[in-house]
Amino acid sequence: MRRALFGLAFAALATWSTAASAWWDEGHMQIALMAYNKLTDNARARVDALLQMNDDYPDWIYGVAAEDQGKAAVMRAAVWADDIKTKPGYIDDGNSGSVAGAGDNIGYSDMRKHKYWHFMDIGFSTDGTPVKPADPVNALTQIRLFTATLPANSGATDDLRSYDLAWLLHLVGDVHQPLHATARFSAAHPDGDQGGNLVTVKPAKGDELKLHFYWDGMFGGYVTVKGAITDLKDSGLANAAVDPAKAAEEDPELWLSESAETAKTFAYAEPVMSGAGTVELTRAYETAARDTARSQAVLAAQRLANLLNKAFP
Repeated sequence: MRRALFGLAFAALATWSTAASAWWDEGHMQIALMAYNKLTDNARARVDALLQMNDDYPDWIYGVAAEDQGKAAVMRAAVWADDIKTKPGYIDDGNSGSVAGAGDNIGYSDMRKHKYWHFMDIGFSTDGTPVKPADPVNALTQIRLFTATLPANSGATDDLRSYDLAWLLHLVGDVHQPLHATARFSAAHPDGDQGGNLVTVKPAKGDELKLHFYWDGMFGGYVTVKGAITDLKDSGLANAAVDPAKAAEEDPELWLSESAETAKTFAYAEPVMSGAGTVELTRAYETAARDTARSQAVLAAQRLANLLNKAFP
């Protein structure tokens, strides 16, 4: 049901990709790095070893000093699930989690793009328009499935664990981008607004873009590993406070529920909620959006670290 407009719209915004992704490259890399820095020695060693099984690993660490290769690899792995959207050889199997084999988990031999794994439409309506259920295979089903394969007693092969780890590094970030957790159903969009992809906004800097892209771009777009590390340090994000009680929550269903509520409170806040046509964002909206995005990013990082530390004791 989702993201059918990603390719055309994002191509108009940037030249490095033809498909959008939650937080775009820099956000995903920063979340992964923050999580990596919170791992135990055992968990970090296991993550390092599993990521080496990805065919792109040599590219991820090319030219990187030996002591920094683990960080570089985990950061690049966090965007691998988006990279394959434009990588030769991968099959576009559509945007719906209702297709045959949508939930298959078979490792790197699976050459499907699985775009529908990146989100879950927890729909809502403010005008009485009927809300359609989320597709049966989505970010929640896959996070649960992939998490279960990581422990040593799962019976999974390391090839499968490596594949699932790469997806988890990405999906945990995805579901903390509020617009990857919901869709607004209305008379104007009876099939849903695709997580804000059918809503056009104009922020203070003057460009017109989709509401979804506005939130995706909170931490920048394409960037090198070095650039992401520098920006993370300069922004103060790495030292931002995180609610310990929320960070300790392990259930991804609650993560998505929280994100959906966050979207309704902040992403669809006024002037978006009642706006029509191109909505001009206010200073208050943009300030709240930036603060919310920062909170979601540090929360995603801590939850990702907790997940991996538990899987690899």
